[in-house]
This record gives sequence, structure tokens and C-alpha cells, in this order.
Amino acid sequence: MPILVFISLFTLLDFILLFSIGSQIGLLTTLLLVLATGVIGLHLIRKEGVSTFARARQRMQAGEIPSNELLTGAALIFGGALLMAPGFLSDIVGIACLLPNARQLMYKALMWLGLKTSLYSGQNDQPKTHRQQRTSYHGGNGDKTGAFNETGPLEGDFISRDDGSRRR
Repeated sequence: MPILVFISLFTLLDFILLFSIGSQIGLLTTLLLVLATGVIGLHLIRKEGVSTFARARQRMQAGEIPSNELLTGAALIFGGALLMAPGFLSDIVGIACLLPNARQLMYKALMWLGLKTSLYSGQNDQPKTHRQQRTSYHGGNGDKTGAFNETGPLEGDFISRDDGSRRR
């Protein structure tokens, strides 16, 4: 419920600011600024989203969790969406999402609020590799007694749902 109140107040303040600035600079200038920031936001979502996705794919192929790339991609998409929204306050927040230093401040604020998941190993704030993350999730420590077995896959049976002999 508090997030709904925050979004409502942000939208209301954004429109109040848009109308008050629009009355000072004129309708045509306001419309041009809103359209220009929308086009810039769409362009940035397309350009930066593809490059961030490529970096995340490279990290996943290296066996690492691309947590930084995912957060950067989410911030860029959120910033681009805010730039596409009509309003000057949303444009300011959207531009802040696109600037690397401002993004770092936002990440620290999110960590302080406890919204960022714990993907870090605790050693120099380096992300865990996929193997470390999988081992810690399953409770194993790489030995044969844990749920994660380093020697190979777990044995099991597979039953097809399309198998006619199992139907009643």
C-alpha cells in the first residue's frame, strides 16, 4: 500500500510540475520537450538494453551470475521508460537512472533498504559464480553427502506425461 501512495504522489507531482512549467514556456515548447525525451528514452532502451543483455550472456557463459548487468539493465529500462513518460520530474529521475554515478547511489540506497538480493559471497563484494550459488542454494559443500554432487548429475526416473500406459 505505501508503494501505491508513493506512485500516486509522484505522478501527481509530476503532472503539477509539467503544467506549471508548461504554462511558463508555452504549449509548443512543452510538447516538443516531452516528445524529444520520449524518443531519447526509446532509443536508449533499445541501444543499452541490447548491449547489457550481451554482457550478461557473456558472464553467464563464463559461469558467473550477471547480477550487476541485470541491475544495470533494469535501471536503464526503468530510466528509459521514465523518459518516455510525459513529465519533467519523471525525466529527471529517468536521466538519473542513465548516469553511472547516480545508478551507483541508487544501488546503495536499494541495498540499504534491503531490496537487493544477496548474490555476493562477502569477499570483496565479488559476485558468486554459478557453482558457488548452486552449492549454497542446495546446502551442499561439493562433497558427496550434500545435495550438490560435483562428480556428475543426480540419478532419477523420468515419466513422460504423454505416456499412454499411465492414463486411466
